[in-house]
Amino acid sequence: MAPKDWKELSLTQQLGNIGSEISRANYWEGRGDLAARNNALERALAMTDLAIDDQRHFGHLKEVCRLREVIADLLIQAEVFQVTLGDLLNYLMPFAFLARK
Repeated sequence: MAPKDWKELSLTQQLGNIGSEISRANYWEGRGDLAARNNALERALAMTDLAIDDQRHFGHLKEVCRLREVIADLLIQAEVFQVTLGDLLNYLMPFAFLARK
């Protein structure tokens, strides 16, 4: 998605899209395809960076930056936050459902 198009989405829609990439990463992890898992996590990071750059979300910047840290932690498998993809899905998927309404 182009950055211009991304900025037309609400924060809820942006987080829902990030959640979709986390869902893909979880799927590929379950299949044992770490390359596909990492690709999905890299796309989620790119989307998170776009959300951070969106000036409309200044009030939620801390939360979105922490989300980026957690996704990066999952990507490099440092386990600093001890969060699983499933945990992250539980956080993000309600945004995807809310964005569909």
